[in-house]
Amino acid sequence: MLGKGGHAALTLMSLLLLLWQEVVGIEVPQDPKIQQDLKQPPTIIKQSVKDYIVDPRDNTIIIECEAKGNPAPTFSWRKNGKFVNIGKDPRVTMRKRLGTLEIAFRNGGRPEDYEGEYQCFAANDLGVALSNKILFRVSKAPLWPKEELEPVTVIEGSTLVLPCNPPPGLPPPIIFWMDSNMTPIPQDRRVSMGLNGDLYFSNVLAQDGQKDYSCNARFNFTHTIQQKNPFTLKVQTMEPYNQTSYNTSDPYGGRKVAESPPTFLSPSGSESVKMVLRDEQLLLECIAAGLPTPTIKWFKRGGDLPAQKVKFENYNKTLKIVHVSEEDAGEYVCRAINHLGSVRHSIYVEVKAAPYWLDKPTNLVLAPEENGRLVCRANGNPKPDIQWLMNGEPIESAQPSVNREVLGDTILFHKVLMESSAVYQCNASNQHGYLMANAFVSVLDMPPRMLGPKNQLIKVLVNNRTFLNCPFFGSPLPVLRWFKNGQGSGLDGGQYRAYINGTLEIKRARKEDEGIYTCVANSILGKAENQVQLEVKEPTRIIEAPTNQSAVRRSKARFHCKVASDPSLSTKVTWTKDGEPLYLGGRLKKDEESLTISSVSEDDEGMYTCTVKSEIDQDSASARLTVLEDASPIPLRPDRPDPPMDLDLSDAAARSVRLTWIPGNDHRSPVTEFLVQFEEDRWEPGRWQDLSSFPGDLNSVILQLAPYVNYQFRVIAINAVGRSQPSRPSPRYKTTGSPPDAIPRDLRGWGSKKDNMEITWEPLHDLERNGPNLQYNVWWRRKDSGDDWTNVTTFQSKYIVHPTETYVPYEIKIQARNDLGSGPESNVVIGFSGEDKPKEAPTELQISKVGGTSAKIHWKPVDLSSVQGEFKEYRLYYSRESSLVPGLVVSKEKKTTGFYTTVPEPSGILKDLVPYSRYQMFMVVANNRFESPPSNNVIFTTEEDVPDAPRFFRINRRSLDTLYLQWGKPLEPNGILIGYQLIYHRVNGSRLGPQQIQTFLQNETEFTLRLPDRSARYKFNLSALTKVGAGEVYAEESPHFTNEENFTDATDVVKLTEATLSSVFSPTPTPLPPLPPTTIPPTTSSTTTTTPLPTTTSTTTTTTEATATTTTPVLVTTKRVDQNVLAPRREIWNLTVVPNSDYANVNWSHNLPADSKFVVEVTLDSNKTVTVEEVKQPPINLRALIAGEKYRLRVYSQELNSVSSKFVIFKTKAAHIDQVDIATQGWFIGLMCAIALIILILLIVCFIKRSRGGKYPIRDKKDLPLDPVDQKDQDGSFDYQNENENSSDEDNKPLQGSQTSLDGNVKESDDSLVDYGEGGDGQFNEDGSFIGQYTVKKDKDETEGNESSEATSPVNAIYSLA
Repeated sequence: MLGKGGHAALTLMSLLLLLWQEVVGIEVPQDPKIQQDLKQPPTIIKQSVKDYIVDPRDNTIIIECEAKGNPAPTFSWRKNGKFVNIGKDPRVTMRKRLGTLEIAFRNGGRPEDYEGEYQCFAANDLGVALSNKILFRVSKAPLWPKEELEPVTVIEGSTLVLPCNPPPGLPPPIIFWMDSNMTPIPQDRRVSMGLNGDLYFSNVLAQDGQKDYSCNARFNFTHTIQQKNPFTLKVQTMEPYNQTSYNTSDPYGGRKVAESPPTFLSPSGSESVKMVLRDEQLLLECIAAGLPTPTIKWFKRGGDLPAQKVKFENYNKTLKIVHVSEEDAGEYVCRAINHLGSVRHSIYVEVKAAPYWLDKPTNLVLAPEENGRLVCRANGNPKPDIQWLMNGEPIESAQPSVNREVLGDTILFHKVLMESSAVYQCNASNQHGYLMANAFVSVLDMPPRMLGPKNQLIKVLVNNRTFLNCPFFGSPLPVLRWFKNGQGSGLDGGQYRAYINGTLEIKRARKEDEGIYTCVANSILGKAENQVQLEVKEPTRIIEAPTNQSAVRRSKARFHCKVASDPSLSTKVTWTKDGEPLYLGGRLKKDEESLTISSVSEDDEGMYTCTVKSEIDQDSASARLTVLEDASPIPLRPDRPDPPMDLDLSDAAARSVRLTWIPGNDHRSPVTEFLVQFEEDRWEPGRWQDLSSFPGDLNSVILQLAPYVNYQFRVIAINAVGRSQPSRPSPRYKTTGSPPDAIPRDLRGWGSKKDNMEITWEPLHDLERNGPNLQYNVWWRRKDSGDDWTNVTTFQSKYIVHPTETYVPYEIKIQARNDLGSGPESNVVIGFSGEDKPKEAPTELQISKVGGTSAKIHWKPVDLSSVQGEFKEYRLYYSRESSLVPGLVVSKEKKTTGFYTTVPEPSGILKDLVPYSRYQMFMVVANNRFESPPSNNVIFTTEEDVPDAPRFFRINRRSLDTLYLQWGKPLEPNGILIGYQLIYHRVNGSRLGPQQIQTFLQNETEFTLRLPDRSARYKFNLSALTKVGAGEVYAEESPHFTNEENFTDATDVVKLTEATLSSVFSPTPTPLPPLPPTTIPPTTSSTTTTTPLPTTTSTTTTTTEATATTTTPVLVTTKRVDQNVLAPRREIWNLTVVPNSDYANVNWSHNLPADSKFVVEVTLDSNKTVTVEEVKQPPINLRALIAGEKYRLRVYSQELNSVSSKFVIFKTKAAHIDQVDIATQGWFIGLMCAIALIILILLIVCFIKRSRGGKYPIRDKKDLPLDPVDQKDQDGSFDYQNENENSSDEDNKPLQGSQTSLDGNVKESDDSLVDYGEGGDGQFNEDGSFIGQYTVKKDKDETEGNESSEATSPVNAIYSLA
C-alpha cells in the first residue's frame, strides 16, 4: 500500500510528464551557414561492431571510431576500462582528425596480445560521446586432439552414432563428413548429420562398412580445414552379403534383418527445453532410429506452425523458424513413425529477448529558459535495467543541477542554461545483451536570420493555390508575420493562411493579389525580414486545337493550333509526331497558328501533338492524320469519344474531393456517361478500379472517398460506340486517416479439436482499414455464465481459444482498430467449442413392413446430451449382402441414409432397395465430426418385384424379308425370371397397325420375324416377366426399307435408335406354364412397376390401333456382339457439336430413361479450365464460349457417372468484325440491275432466233415433191421431199401446238408454213421437226400472205417486233 507521500510523488511525476509532453526541441535546418556557426556536442557517426573478430594473419587491424561536432571533437580510448596511452606503443596509431585505431604487426607482435574490450570517447567543449564497448578477439582454429580410434563394430539393422566433437574455434567451425578419398558422405532419411556435428545412422546397412568416415571442420576466418582421424566401420551380418544383390527397394538384399519400432537418437527422453532469443533463428532437431527408417512429422500443440516463417530441413529432421518472436514460444512435438509404431518428443521453446528499443533517445536542441526531456525506453526478456550516463560518467556521480531531474527512463530539463549542454548516454542491459545510445542536449541562442533568397520574384497562374516561402531560423524560435506592400497588421485569415514554418498560402490567386509581400521574424535577440514579389498571370491555353484529318496521298494537310496566353509571358509552340520531336523544313512548315504538310505520304500518318509552353505552365492537344490512297469520299461514321482532359481537384475534404475535367471530342455520338476510376499506391499500386459513374452532361463531380488512401483519378468517356481511352491521371490526393468504420464480417466460432474453439472472421478490405496498423479486438465468454469478457488483440484473421470444455456455447464479438482509434463493435454471435465422439449408440433397431424397394425401421433414441456436439442425424448404414436369385453375384457396397428426428419413438422409411435381396444394416448417431458406436445389427430380405428392362435389344436384318431380334437378360431380374413378352405393331406412316403379342421362355433371347413385304416396318416393345408381372419396357423400331437396299447379309450392321425406357399397359394374355429359373448377371438399376401381366403360351392378336411418334433411325456399323459377353445397358453416343463464335449447339443420343439428367463437361484447351453444366434432355444450347478457342466436350449421366460419351474436340468461330456489306451499297445494286437487264435482253433475242428456225430454201424447191423424212443439206439447211403425190389424211391434221379457234379451225401463225400448201397443215415431231408434207402453195404473194397473218400469242407479238 502506498502512503500519502507515495501518492503525492506519483501525482507530481504525472503532472511533470504532462507538462513536458508538449515540449519539442528546436529543429536546426541543414543550411550550411547555420551549421557553420552552430555549436554542437560530439556525435558518434561510425564505429566497429560490438563483437569484432579478426584474422590473425592480418598485418594491420583497424578499430573504427568517427564522430562529428563543433568544435571538432578529440578522441581517447579505454581498454578493459583503463585509459590507453597510444604514444607508448609504436604499433598503435590514431588517424588524424578521426578516432580510428590502427594496430600494425609488420615488424613483429601478436594480435592476441591486444585482445580485450575497447571503448572510444569523443569530446569537445560541450560534452563527451561514447562508442559501444567493442570486444576485440582473434580468430582461432585449434587442432583436433590426438586420439587412436578403434574400429566400430555394429550389427546390420541396428543404430549408430559417430561422434565428431570438433575443437572449439572462434567463430565455431562448419562441420561436414567425408571419407578418406575426400568424397562427401551421402546423406538421406537414414544417414544424416546432426546440429552438433555427429553422424547418425537410423539403421545400418552392410554396404555402410565399405568406406571410412572422417569428420571435418572448416574455419572460415583462417580458411583452414581440420580433419579428424577416420572411423572404420565393420558391419556384422546374419547372412552373407553380396554387393550385387543391393537395390533401393530391398536394401538388405533379401537377407532377414530384425525390424524395430522408432526411438529417438537426439534429443533423448520424452521432452526437452530450448531457449532462443527474439529475432534470432530457432533450430529444433529430432533424429530417430528404427527399421524401416522412420518418418519425422512436426506440429505445435495448441496452435498451427507459422507457415510463413517455418522451414523443414535435413529430410524433415530439423525445424527452422527465422526471426523468432514471442508468439513462437510453446510446445513443439516431433513424431517418428514407421509401420511398427510411433514415438513422440516434446520440445518446450522459451523465447527470451536481448534489449530492444521502444523509444530511443534523440538529440535535443533548446533555447535558454526552455524545457525539454530525454526518453529512453527499451524492452526485453527479462526486462532490461536502464542506466543514465552524462559525458561518459554515471549521472549519479555528476554535479547536481536544479535544471535536471531523472525519473527512471526519462530526464526532465527545466529552464535550461547555456552551461546545460552535455552528451547523455542511455544503457539498457539484461543478461542477454545491452543497448547504448548517445543523445546530446545543446542550449543554443542565435538571433533570427533568413535562409531563403532575397527579394524573390514569383509568377503564378490566376485562380491557382499559391505558396510564398520564407524559411527562417533563430533560437529561441522567432515569431514570423507577413505584410503586403508594407501595410496592414499581418496577413492571416480569409484567403490567406500563415504556417509556422514561414510559408504563406494564398488559396486562390487573383489579379488584385499582386504586390510585394514582406515576412518579418522577431525574437528577443533581434529581427530579420525578407521580401517576395508576386505577379498573377493568365494561363496559357490552346483555344483552337488540331482535329483528326484524312488526306489523300500527295495532297496537303494542315493542323491548326491557336494559342492564347498572358501578354507579359513569352510562349513557344512545338510539334511532335507520335511522341518524337518533329523537324521542320522542306514539306513541313509551321507558322504562328498551324502546321502544314505538303505532298502527304504514308510516312506522314500518325498522331501530331501541339505543345505550347511558357515559363510557368504549358498546354497541349493532339490529332491524328490518316493518309488515303485515292480521293474517294469516306462517310463520317460515329466513333468513340476522345479522352477527357485537364483533370483538376478542388474543394478537398476529409472524405471527399471535387474532380473537374474538360470533355474531349465526342466524334458525332453524344457522351452518355463518364466513368471515374482510381488508383492508390499503398495496397494495390498500379491497379485501376472503378469508383463512380456520372451522366454525360456533367464535368464536375464530388467523389466520396475512403480515409487513409493516396488517390489519383482518371476519367473515361462512354458513348453509343464505346469507351474512350482513359484520361491522363489527376494529381494525387491523400485522405486523412480515421478509426475503422467497418465491422469484420462472417464472425464465427467453431471447434477444430474437442478442447478448443477457433474464432475466425473475414478481414477488412484494404480500403476499409482507414489507418495504419490494423488490428482486431476479439472478446469471448461462456454463454449464460455471467463471466467477464476475455479479450485479445491480434493482426491475424483467426484466434484459437484453448483449453475449453467439449461443445460449450460461447458469446463472441469483434472490433477493428488502428492507430487512430477503434471502430464499432459487432453484434454478439454464438460459437461452440469442439465436438467429441458421442457416448451412446441407438438401441433396439428393428424393421417392419418390408416391400420390394422400401422398408420401415424403428429404433430407440439416445439422450441428446450424450452426443457431445451438435445433433446431426441418426445415420443408417446398410449394404446388399446377396440376391435371392440363385447364382446372381451382387456388389456389397455400403450405403448410408440419415434421419433427423427428436421424437421419443423415432421411425423412418428406407428407400431405393433392390427387390428380392438380402440386406444388413446398423445405425449410429452423428454430430458434425464424429459418430457413436454402432447399434445392433439387423438382417432382412426384400420382396420380389417386376424385373428391369432387358440389357440390350437389337434388330438385325439378315435378308430382305426377315428381321432377326436379339436381346439380353435383365441385369437385375428382381425375382425369379419366368419369360419375356414382345408386343409389336406394324407402322404405317404415323399410324400403328393391330397389336400383336409374343411370349418366350426365360432362356429364349432371340426371335425371327418374317416380313409380309420388304417395305414393312414395325415398332417393338420388349419386357421381362416375373410372377409379379411385366417389367420395364425396351422399345425399338425397325428401319425403313429404303435404307436397307444393300443389306442382303449385313450381319455386322446394327440398327440403333433413340430407344425409350417406359412402362406400357399391355392386354392380359393367356397363362404360361411355370418356367425354370435362370441366372442373371449382377447390376444396380431402378425399376418401374407396371400392371401385373400373367404368363401365356399362345400369341394373342388385338385389333387396337394407336398413333406413335416415329424417329428417323441412325445406322451405325459396329462389330457383331457376342450374346454371351456382357455389354453396358446404358449408353450415350452420336455426340455432335455445331459451334458458333460464342455458343454451340450440342446434341446426342442415349438409351437412358426419359427423365434422366445429364452433365455437360467443357474443358478450355488454352488453360485447362473445366466447366460443368447440368442439363436435361438434348439438344441444348451451350453459351458463354470464347471466340476462336479450342474446347474438349463430353456428356455423362448425372445419376450414373460411368455412363459417358467420348470426348469431342471443337473450335469456336472467330469473333464477328463489323465490315461494310457490299450488298447494301447503291453502286453495287445498280451494277447488278444493269447486268440482269442485259442478260434478259440477250435471252429474248436468242429465244426469237431459235423460234424462227434455221435456213429454209423453200422458194427454190417449192415445186419439187417433198420426202416424208426431212433431209439436211451440207450447208445445214433442211430439204423437204414428198414421195407420194397425194398426202394422206394424217397430213391434213393441224400442227401440234397451234392454237385452235372456237369453231375448231386452226388459226395460222405468222411463221407458219401452211401457206405453202393448199390444205397443207404440217405436223411437228416431239423435237420440233416437221413430219407432215407440204402441198403446192396457191398463187399468193408472199408479202401479202405475211401481212395477213395475225400475232395472236405473245410470242407472235415478239416475232412481229423482231
